Amino acid sequence: MSFRLIRFAVASFIAAAAAAAAWGSFAQDNPATPPAAQAAPPSAPAAPPAVNPAEPPASTTPAPAAPEAAKPGEPAAPSGEASTGETVDLPARPFAYIEGKADRDEIYSAILGSLGLVKRDMDKANLAPAGRPLAVFVESDDTGFKYHAGYPLASAPEGKTSLSDAVKIGETPSGKAMRFEHQGAYSDIDATYDAITAYLDEKGVDAQDSFVEEYANDVKDPDDPTLQVNIYVLLK
Repeated sequence: MSFRLIRFAVASFIAAAAAAAAWGSFAQDNPATPPAAQAAPPSAPAAPPAVNPAEPPASTTPAPAAPEAAKPGEPAAPSGEASTGETVDLPARPFAYIEGKADRDEIYSAILGSLGLVKRDMDKANLAPAGRPLAVFVESDDTGFKYHAGYPLASAPEGKTSLSDAVKIGETPSGKAMRFEHQGAYSDIDATYDAITAYLDEKGVDAQDSFVEEYANDVKDPDDPTLQVNIYVLLK
């Protein structure tokens, strides 16, 4: 049975149940008229309906309307701070990073691998991170993403544009951005991006094609529901 037919069947069942309940209420409030031979004399006053002292009188106040159900196929707004977004100014900071590319199903594992290589070269150069690890997504297609994954630095090593053949020194993206949050498994992050896109469209926000993920905690498993990611959407 299709989804449409299931909804139709459920709606028919609810309608039938409502009709039966209405008929029962009508029959209770309007009992059948007894035959004339058994009717009370016209001069006799009509007996008031029996009242059960243990039963409170029926309320005439209408029941509150049920909340409107979500429309099928309509993306939900991101939860928490992401429901409104937060406009921030991103400063440019020195950035030790690796350029990488990965399929969509492997992107989180690839980013973690890149971060491990960057941290190794930073340790060799006696450089400490000046913030949480980042992934800057610079290009995407139907198969995957190109990204720069690394760590912000307090200052760039003097006279160096790289730490090794793989690890480069550059700058983090800067300018106006909107900050959103994803809390949950990385494998579910597409739903957060769908909600962010719907929010930006609704508000008429003009955004760039690139965005930044900041990993607020250290989570190795992409299915770990405790992951927290700050998502920065750069504005035009």
